[in-house]
Amino acid sequence: MRAVVVATPGDASQLAVGTVDTPTPGQNEILVKVKTRACSALNRLDILQREGKYPPPAGASPILGVEFAGTVEAFGEHAAQKYTKGDRVFGLVPGGAYAEYCVIHMDMAMPIPASLTFQQAAAIPEVWLTAYQALHWNCNIQKGESVLIHAGASGVGTAAIQLAARMEAKHIIVTVGSDEKGEFCKALGATAAINRKSTTTFDKAVLEHTNNRGVDVVVDFIGGNYWDANLASMAVDGRMVMLAMLGGESDKPKGFSTILRKRLTIRGSTLRSRSTDYQIKLTGEFAKEILPIVVEGRLKPIIDKEFSWHDIQAAHRLLESNSTIGKIVVNLD
Repeated sequence: MRAVVVATPGDASQLAVGTVDTPTPGQNEILVKVKTRACSALNRLDILQREGKYPPPAGASPILGVEFAGTVEAFGEHAAQKYTKGDRVFGLVPGGAYAEYCVIHMDMAMPIPASLTFQQAAAIPEVWLTAYQALHWNCNIQKGESVLIHAGASGVGTAAIQLAARMEAKHIIVTVGSDEKGEFCKALGATAAINRKSTTTFDKAVLEHTNNRGVDVVVDFIGGNYWDANLASMAVDGRMVMLAMLGGESDKPKGFSTILRKRLTIRGSTLRSRSTDYQIKLTGEFAKEILPIVVEGRLKPIIDKEFSWHDIQAAHRLLESNSTIGKIVVNLD
C-alpha cells in the first residue's frame, strides 16, 4: 500500500508518499480503507514524531497519523460480528493513519453519522477526545464553573471551548496568537480572548474577567513560562491539566505555597500512550454523550484547510506556522 514515509527524521522536506506493507487486522481489529473520498488529519505530535522526538507506543505502527476516516475493508474473526465491508468509520489509532489502510480495535472505531463528511469525521477523534478527557476526566468540570483554555484556536482548543459552553461555563477565557483567532473563539463560545502577543502575562486579564476569583479549570499545552501565571489565574480548589509543553519546561518551578494555599490539583495527561481499555472506555463515553450533539450541529469540528496527501510537506509547514484555526485535513486521493 501507499503511505506517507519519513526518509530521515527532520523537517517537512523528509516526507513523501512511498510504499509499505499493508497491515493485517487481528481478531479484534478491522482494516480500514483510508483512500477513496477518505482522509486523515494532522496533529502536533505528527511533527514531533517526524522530527524523531516522539516515537509511537510499543507495538504501534511507525507510520505517522493518529486519526482517520474511511471504510471497512476487512476484519478479524471477532470483529466480523460488528462490521460489514463498506461501513463508514472513523477513530483514533496510535499510529498508521497517513496510509491507504490502517487497523483499529473494533471497539475504538465509531460509525460515521450520515450527516458528517469523511473530512469532518477525520477532524474529530484526536482533538475532541483529548478535549473531552481534559475537561471531564482530568478536571471534572462542573456546570457553571470558569475555564481558561490556552491555544484556544487550536484543534483541541476549539473543541474545548464548545464543550465548556455545553457545560454552561460562566467564563470561558482563551489565549490566542492574534485578534482574528480571538474573534473566532468568541464566536464559538469563548467569553474573553487574550492575545498573548499583546501582553506579557495573562493572569491579570484572567483575574479581571473573573472579578479576582480566578478560574476553576485550566487546560494548558504550553508549560514553560506559563507556570506562574497559570497558578495565579486559578481559583481555590482549581484544577489544571497539562497536555503538552510547546513552550518547553520551566527551569525554575515556583509557586508551591500557592498550590498549598489554594488547594490546587495539577495533572499531566497524554492520550496516545493510554491503554486500549482506557481508550475504548473514553471513545464509548464520547460517542454516547457528545457525538449525537455533533450530529445535531450544536457542536462542530473546525477545519482550517484541506490538502491532498501529495502535498503533505505543505500541510506540515502550514501546521508549523501556527497560523491555522482548528484542524488541517489531508485527503488520500
